[in-house]
Amino acid sequence: MTRFDAEVDAVTEHPVGGDGIRSVRLESRDVPLGGLRGMEVHRALPQRDLPMVGAWGFLDRFGPQTTRMRVEPHPHVGLQTVTWPLVGEMRHRDALGSDVLITRGQLNLMTSGAGISHSEYSLTEEPIPLDALQLWVALPESRRHGPGAFEQHTALPIVELTAEHGAAGDAVVVLGEFAGVSSPARAYTPIVGAEVHVPAGATVRLPLHPEWEYALVGVAGQVSVADADAVDPLQLLYLGQGRDAVRVHSASGATLFLLGGEPFEDDIVMWWNFVGRSHDEIVTARDEWEAGSARFGHVIGHGAERVPAPPLPGVRLTQRRRRL
Repeated sequence: MTRFDAEVDAVTEHPVGGDGIRSVRLESRDVPLGGLRGMEVHRALPQRDLPMVGAWGFLDRFGPQTTRMRVEPHPHVGLQTVTWPLVGEMRHRDALGSDVLITRGQLNLMTSGAGISHSEYSLTEEPIPLDALQLWVALPESRRHGPGAFEQHTALPIVELTAEHGAAGDAVVVLGEFAGVSSPARAYTPIVGAEVHVPAGATVRLPLHPEWEYALVGVAGQVSVADADAVDPLQLLYLGQGRDAVRVHSASGATLFLLGGEPFEDDIVMWWNFVGRSHDEIVTARDEWEAGSARFGHVIGHGAERVPAPPLPGVRLTQRRRRL
């Protein structure tokens, strides 16, 4: 999905504090979506003080709502888009010739490499119930200049979670590795994205890699997490590094999304739909999209319609650095 707000993080400070365990609860914020103002979107990442968790640099939730989605062809550079539906069906088309439907329990993973474009539509002309997570993964130097790619996975591995009280939970391994089980989706850095289910009245244990950093995002229901307060839907709890596990309890049952991975290799510059390493890279990508460059291809089934790039800000774009 495209970002219509084109927000800019001009923070230049170095990170404060050091590596280690954290328990920082952050609220999602509502973001206007330009021509799609009828869509309700809540952004959990990036945060001003926390631009990334591992390679994860972006997390939007659009829904739950009844709406008509029409995201016209738009570009991406330097990232993977991870589309994880919760309710409803969507149609994905891209410049590689992909034309697929996606629904609950299925993963769409698009790797932009140096450049790609795609569109996302709901299936009817009338508003329908929709709810989904849209996440971006920053690509490392070894992959970000390569060709685009697309994968759809309709069956993903499920891990049983040990219960310290009550019934066992489970987790769907969407991307990367969790509890010794790996998703079939292609990842380019050590990473995890997993949907976690905690039964009512249960306390479950999530095994973690101490050298990775993690965050939990509330999806449905309320949970309490080890040394932190309750986490509600649309809140992100940053756990930091240094944990080998975290215990999660829910009185009424809950769904969470676990983000994690090795701290990313570079500070990034992220603007609109582009992830780069410098202001000049972003300017070049924007200029080429506006000029109709072959770099981004042409989305199957579309004519000249496309999302124009917003104007650049009047300041140089700087690398995003954490302050947690």
